[in-house]
Amino acid sequence: MSKTLSICPFCGCGCNFYLVTKDQRVIGVEPSPKNPINKGMLCVKGWNAYEFINSPQRLDHPLIRKGDSLVPATWEEALKYVADRLNAIKSKYGPHSLGFLSSAKATNEENYLFMKMARAVFKTNNVDHCARL
Repeated sequence: MSKTLSICPFCGCGCNFYLVTKDQRVIGVEPSPKNPINKGMLCVKGWNAYEFINSPQRLDHPLIRKGDSLVPATWEEALKYVADRLNAIKSKYGPHSLGFLSSAKATNEENYLFMKMARAVFKTNNVDHCARL
């Protein structure tokens, strides 16, 4: 077995834990006793933060809807599709027709960049965060 230090993905607190792996498969987590935030403890979400990693239902590539089905796409295709659709909506209905919802699973820095993209690129203040929802 081996352990890899990581950051819990479930909120913006920054708790650390070790992903415990055996035979290249994540089998559990152990809280980091040295992290000043969680001090060797984890919430229930943190204790179960690894369970999605090995799920057969986990998406490992982007999907784009074509007709009634979702088809695999490259990251470049998916990002271009999203950018094109957002720009088309902005052009047709104006920037205030767009809304951006952010996530506590992202870092503060990622949330800041997301907010800056909404305000500077798409010219809308319609930005909210899941912690308020």
